[in-house]
Amino acid sequence: MSDNDTIEELREQKIENLQSNGDTGTHSPADPIRIGSSADLSEAVERYDVVVADFYADWCGPCQMIAPVVEEIAAETPAAVAKIDVDANQQLAGEYGVRGVPTLVLFADGESVEQLVGVQQKDELVAKIEQYSS
Repeated sequence: MSDNDTIEELREQKIENLQSNGDTGTHSPADPIRIGSSADLSEAVERYDVVVADFYADWCGPCQMIAPVVEEIAAETPAAVAKIDVDANQQLAGEYGVRGVPTLVLFADGESVEQLVGVQQKDELVAKIEQYSS
């Protein structure tokens, strides 16, 4: 079984679990959301309880290393993942003090609560998300 098959199975499980709970609230998407503006990020932060904003660059080796982990976080946790290309969104990166990539900014209940710079371990990210999830 490939990693893509595993991720797809996890997505399907997450959708089934959410549907079987009968909860009609706004659920985080199983795939990362592409952010193109400050308004897009604000909308995501307002819409979802926990958001992991991944500030990345296509040319960045460490960003490419963490990308599969970020996709798994989107599929496996209650957090929404927002992908922000710093080259295309320099002003937005500046607003959040992003000086290096990858930088992950964790939002909970509409507020920025954590900023992590560099490659992060999946289990540490999951623990951070669980800390802020209701």
